[in-house]
Amino acid sequence: MDPVTALERIAFLLERELPSPHRAAAFRSAVGAAAALPPEPISAADAERLPGVDPVAARVIADATAGRTPRYLLETEARAAAGPAPSPAALRLREKLQGDCHLHSDWSDGTVPIDLMARTARALGHHWAVLTDHSPHLTVAHGLSAERLREQLDLIEDLNGRLAPFRLLTGIECDILADGSLDQDEELLGRLDVVVASVHSEPRMERDAMTHRMLAAVRNPLVDVLGHCTGRRLGEQPRPPSEFDAEAVFTACREHDTAVEINCRPDRQDPPDDLLTLAADLGCLFAIDTDAHAPGQLDHQIDGCERAVAMGLDAERVITAWSVDHLLAWAGAR
Repeated sequence: MDPVTALERIAFLLERELPSPHRAAAFRSAVGAAAALPPEPISAADAERLPGVDPVAARVIADATAGRTPRYLLETEARAAAGPAPSPAALRLREKLQGDCHLHSDWSDGTVPIDLMARTARALGHHWAVLTDHSPHLTVAHGLSAERLREQLDLIEDLNGRLAPFRLLTGIECDILADGSLDQDEELLGRLDVVVASVHSEPRMERDAMTHRMLAAVRNPLVDVLGHCTGRRLGEQPRPPSEFDAEAVFTACREHDTAVEINCRPDRQDPPDDLLTLAADLGCLFAIDTDAHAPGQLDHQIDGCERAVAMGLDAERVITAWSVDHLLAWAGAR
């Protein structure tokens, strides 16, 4: 087995599990050293002396160069296989999806460079994906200033020349500020292909104020997708959902052609089922997005497909099932 393939596969599977990012990063940091090895066996002790290789990654490299499937890889594959199998309906919807409107790179709080996120999306079968690193207000996530965002646009243009026919679209996850305004220069937002707007600050704002805040954002023609609308978190460190007039907000989404995100992260599953049902009943468009911060998390899209088919949604109402030309025409018309 190729040690690079083994290391990358382990990192991908660990990222799907949403563990501490350091576990997956340890395997990704060993890839460069493994790629430079000659095609012959190396001991774990010698592999551990390589730059960026810790003892666990060294054993993986030693096993792979000796022609053995690494035990650590077998264990991670077994955990991945132990989960529930996707339903046929969810698989059919996933096959129709062409892209993902929400993913991050190491330019903000993602873990890997832009090109690796793009190449992984392409390898998973996407025709396109939207890079949506954070806007500057979210300093804890190293949000992009206008200057850094302009630099990123140049990088994406160059990268697309090497990834064709796959397209990495320009975008941002823009903070919805307390007064409903957007956390980035409007002229620059107008240059982007897709804008996802999300609340990240003051999640416990009083209900009427939060409703006003969100209505201002979804009515803004620069906003294409309302991201993780309640802001809730599940798991070991839960965060309750924000309170707002969901019927008013989703009605505005329908009237202004703003898509509601079905956030696929296992620790979000946002909107909750009752609000997802309401948005579906009101006739909203949807974006089944991973909000991926690492390559393996791009594989969570099937979870959003399960929730979408449970609500009776078909691909016509899911913008991530549209072709890149359809998506860009829709976003441009808005």
